[in-house]
Amino acid sequence: MSAGAAIRDGARRAEDRILALSHDLHAHPEVAWEEERSCGRVAGVLSDAGFTVEQQYVGLPTAFRAHVGTGPLHLAVCAEYDALPGLGHACGHNVISAISVGTALALAPLVDDLGVTLSVLGTPAEEGGGGKIDMLRRGAFEGVHAAVMAHPGPVDVARAEPYAVSHSHIRYDGKAAHAAAYPERGVNAADAFTVAQVAIGLLRQQLPASTRVHGMMTRGGEAPNAIPQRTEGRWYVRAETLDELARIEPRVARCFEAGAVATGCELTIAPESEPYSEFRTDEALLASYVRNAEGLGRVFRTGADSLMNRASTDMGNVSQVLPAIHPYIGIDSAPAVNHQAEFAAASAAPAADRAAVDGALALALTLYDAATDPGLRIHLLA
Repeated sequence: MSAGAAIRDGARRAEDRILALSHDLHAHPEVAWEEERSCGRVAGVLSDAGFTVEQQYVGLPTAFRAHVGTGPLHLAVCAEYDALPGLGHACGHNVISAISVGTALALAPLVDDLGVTLSVLGTPAEEGGGGKIDMLRRGAFEGVHAAVMAHPGPVDVARAEPYAVSHSHIRYDGKAAHAAAYPERGVNAADAFTVAQVAIGLLRQQLPASTRVHGMMTRGGEAPNAIPQRTEGRWYVRAETLDELARIEPRVARCFEAGAVATGCELTIAPESEPYSEFRTDEALLASYVRNAEGLGRVFRTGADSLMNRASTDMGNVSQVLPAIHPYIGIDSAPAVNHQAEFAAASAAPAADRAAVDGALALALTLYDAATDPGLRIHLLA
């Protein structure tokens, strides 16, 4: 049996396990930093398959590393498994885990012949928590020569082109008072948010067209007949690059400061994670993935349904440090798109199952190319 046939056979034999994993994660969504069950479930499938598993990897409770092989070329597959508050797996991270585990199971029998160390890194809190950034800082990617993953979207898109993004927690502190009897004795923290949002709306005319500024209030007051003493919110600023983001963020911060000045509230802006970076694609790895995915009948798209590749990801920070790819694999969800309830439903449908199997095989064949193509192997080891 040829190596390619062996990988295909391995992917076929792993199919039931990875689809059961995908559906189990989908049925039990857990949000960022709370993925105890999901982390254990993903790691458990790999442990049962003979991988050596390190739980609470680099000191993060819901991170893990599972590895097999001892070869000089260290290849990593990243698994995400956090869900969205109130929306479950509306970004399809259950499918990501299935793809990543399937990739590892298909390639594992060949690692010794290939001279490869193969790792699956369980990476928590991609949805705003920056889990991979923490893992980078703590050394989780040291010694890794390339990292790959595939993310579901409405259609297949090869190239990740995410925005850089910052995540901030906003808080205004004012003073409560009876809204009818003693309104003049209050300091209205809800008004501070209103002023800030109007200022942001006006600022948008002067921002680059690709910039995104958006957020929500998570606490708007306590009672309709009381002047709100405290309001809180979560706000994102997105730009093409970290450099552009650094120029725009102070302008947005001044809008929040305007709310404080106008109302007399105290303002606190606290980052929720380090900013996510733009993505640096490894062109040789991506070319291999595209060739292998097209060989499975996948068709890469452009147009309105292809824009998920602009979504921010902490995998961008990984790509700034080592060769990486982050293609999108379609689950035929249109008109539903990521972060909609309908997309969550589509993430456990038959087309998502097909995407999980195809994505696992395409990534496994890509890592096989990385190990066996002399030019690509030398490129990654350099």
